[in-house]
Amino acid sequence: MERPIIVTGFEPFGGEKSNASWEAVRLLPDEVCGREVIKLKLPVVFGASGDMVAGAMREAAPAVVVSVGEAGGRTCLTPERVAVNRMDARIPDNDGARPQGEPIVCGGPDAYLATLPVADLASASCAAGVPAKVSDTAGLYVCNQVMYRVLHEADVCGIEARCGFVHVPYTPAQTVSRPDVACLPSDLASAGLAAMIEAALVS
Repeated sequence: MERPIIVTGFEPFGGEKSNASWEAVRLLPDEVCGREVIKLKLPVVFGASGDMVAGAMREAAPAVVVSVGEAGGRTCLTPERVAVNRMDARIPDNDGARPQGEPIVCGGPDAYLATLPVADLASASCAAGVPAKVSDTAGLYVCNQVMYRVLHEADVCGIEARCGFVHVPYTPAQTVSRPDVACLPSDLASAGLAAMIEAALVS
């Protein structure tokens, strides 16, 4: 079998009972274009989440790494263009840490651009019937930290993988008590992600 694909989602955080990212990731097929899809549920914890996916990259030598996070309030799938070397938490992570401007990697580059073809990913999702658009900010919370760590790991370890991050909206179940907030069913989010993974392999 060809080199695998790593796709990560997150556990719940911030008082939520679920996380839209993992709900979408877990519905992905176990194989895309003849490649195994390795699905990882990451803790919403600075440091540990990045360590987990970096370790998986060293072990599996993947062709593609797509990390997925939840972005409440967004209306569509958003592949991210850039990760910055900063952590700034509006709320504590699931271990209670709340960094305020610290670097993710001391001495690391200020930022990394995604090596996934983000415009092609958005187009592929739209073609599959799932709305998507490119985003220029992954925020400064754990999502950005994971995106930066993945790109840094690929850079310093010489892992030739296309890497990046995609945010997904809340699920309908998460918006029952806030009906004015945008949501997207998990099966549609997963279909969009699958189309993006295929685009990452062929673009």
